[in-house]
Amino acid sequence: MKIEALKALLEDMTIEEKVGQTIQLSADFFSDQSEDITGPMNEMAMTEKKKYQVGSVLGLSGAKETIDLQKEFMEKNRQHIPLLFMADIIHGDHTIFPIPLGLGATWNPEAIKLTAEISAKEAAAQGLHVTFSPMVDLVRDPRWGRVMEATGEDKLLNKRYARAFVEGYQGEDLKNDLTKLAACVKHFAGYGAPRGGRDYNSVDLNENTLREHYLPAYQEGIDAGAKLVMTAFNTIDNIPATGNKGLMRDVLRDEMGFDGVLISDWGAIGELVPHGVAEDNRAAAKQAITAGVDIEMMSAAYSEHLVDLVKQDDSLATLLNESVWNILRLKNDLGLFEQPYRGADEETESQSVFSTDNKQAALTVAEQSIVLLENNGVLPLNKEDRIVLTGQRRDSNDILGAWSWKGDLSKTETLKEAMSKTVGSENLSVIDDATFLEGQYSFFMDDIRLADTVVVAIGESSEMSGEAASRTNIKLPENQLVLLRELKKLNKKVVAVLFNGRPLDLSDVIPLVDGLVEAWFPGTMGAQAITNVLFGKVNPSGKLPMSFPRSIGQIPLTYNEDSTGRPLTDEKRGEKYFSRYLDTENTALYPFGFGRSYTRFEYAGCTLSKQTMSADDVLTVSVTIKNTGEVEGLETVQLYIRDKVAEVVRPVKELIDFKQVTLTAGESKTVSFEITEAQLRYTHADNTVSSDAGTFLIGVGTDSRVSLSESFVLEKE
Repeated sequence: MKIEALKALLEDMTIEEKVGQTIQLSADFFSDQSEDITGPMNEMAMTEKKKYQVGSVLGLSGAKETIDLQKEFMEKNRQHIPLLFMADIIHGDHTIFPIPLGLGATWNPEAIKLTAEISAKEAAAQGLHVTFSPMVDLVRDPRWGRVMEATGEDKLLNKRYARAFVEGYQGEDLKNDLTKLAACVKHFAGYGAPRGGRDYNSVDLNENTLREHYLPAYQEGIDAGAKLVMTAFNTIDNIPATGNKGLMRDVLRDEMGFDGVLISDWGAIGELVPHGVAEDNRAAAKQAITAGVDIEMMSAAYSEHLVDLVKQDDSLATLLNESVWNILRLKNDLGLFEQPYRGADEETESQSVFSTDNKQAALTVAEQSIVLLENNGVLPLNKEDRIVLTGQRRDSNDILGAWSWKGDLSKTETLKEAMSKTVGSENLSVIDDATFLEGQYSFFMDDIRLADTVVVAIGESSEMSGEAASRTNIKLPENQLVLLRELKKLNKKVVAVLFNGRPLDLSDVIPLVDGLVEAWFPGTMGAQAITNVLFGKVNPSGKLPMSFPRSIGQIPLTYNEDSTGRPLTDEKRGEKYFSRYLDTENTALYPFGFGRSYTRFEYAGCTLSKQTMSADDVLTVSVTIKNTGEVEGLETVQLYIRDKVAEVVRPVKELIDFKQVTLTAGESKTVSFEITEAQLRYTHADNTVSSDAGTFLIGVGTDSRVSLSESFVLEKE
């Protein structure tokens, strides 16, 4: 629709119709079982007439279902304005990829872009228009349940992934490419930093930290063209984000340049009341529309009060027009006025959903996401060896993880099934973990005696992470630790495979195992991916996107901690009055960027193209990587930097670039990075972003423990 026609449409709308566009209902409201939604209809201040004026629907999919509802809705809507269909397509639609934290472990933005493309293709064929993804919240606290939906603790990684997700979902021609979805960057802002790691809790971030570490990934998603942004549940500066005018209008709209649709999270406008910043839903509605929230998701503030508020206040009428214009533009950008059914097509749906090609992609990405944490000469396994498989997760298809909305567990292979195809029944014995826990070995003594290796599948269930699944104890469940202790007594090689949605405290695990494989929740093809890694068909290449603590007492823990006035150095390790713990190391058990391989990589000859650079220069850092092992491997080469003296306290090191290189056994390659002045900028005390002249330390290595052994000077006029 041409802009002139869109403006005429807006001018023709009544206040009631405009308010309708700002309301999002769940699919239940359009169910045939109307008697089942009488209560929710009342709670949402909804009537049959108002229902056919709303602008969007949450949680409906399926080509036939979306086409039927769109047709019915447009027939009953006076101006025949099409609905937007939205859903949480987080790490796959029907074909489920690793959880986002696992995707983060690939260190491969192109792989993430591919998962978004496939997710969009499957969802669009079912009639969906918008996905509530990517979640770009930076996370430093693994107690938070939604850490599984994040891509880690580092702003550079999160920026690269934010762009990859948005570009994958939306493509280059959203209006005409019917296999694409509009992306929604969430949750603005700071949702990943709740106090105590407890979901929905308040957030306490100083403005410099917010701007320097948390806002960049949102900005990258916006710069990539994301059509929507979702508000967060939490507070910023003790004001709930959903009613925070300074955050939403001054920062998001004016500073960051976002001009798309701002949608609340589920019920977040109504939650301004229990937050204690609005007396009732009427006040909440006024506060949210003033802050610039265009769509209210599943609370009744706009539905019940916005019409009256607008009629009484011309300034609110102007704000309402702005919101409705944003919504109509989004529908126009998707081409819905010309093609209200968009990509929905039953035949395309049958071909696109859960296809062989999609599952192959899910397998490849899952293989890349797996991180080898420990290997005391036991991996890879030999398929001719005798193997015992045990553990609580050995025969479970609960490997998709939270937010796998359309994932079908009945079509998800278990580790037992995948390993059986590789090893064969004659060499694989599957034993219930209760056998070991209860000491009832006698029936299986021959299997255990003849076994070369015990593989134990352990970790969390999918319900133990995700929204509203925060934990104070991030160790393995006690019965699983007991199992590992019993297995240790057998004097067999033990390989543990971890299924989990967060970094865990594994300090008790390491002494009990010879091999430790971090599989996350790996998705539809996860069991086969794990098997391929265990038996060496695939050389593990994943790297941690978050630090794993030695103790929960270290949390929040991050590799790029700020410099302190009393840093603990190796020379001062035996002294007391430094920034340290009495009962454990300061460092992570497994640091950011860590991940082992079945081969070895040797770094040598880090060189700089110059020792001094100006603001217009490009400085090249080169390092030689050699595969000194016996098999081909992929290494993620990481470049870290430290601003030695700055206006505000800066991190001890920061990731500023990374590259992946594949080397055959014995092969060497030179990997080079270019550093520009723009990469040296940071947020100053007055919130401006610039670089300072001075000395910078740099280092290149396999993870964040790299020594910053080289330096250069930035000169500025």
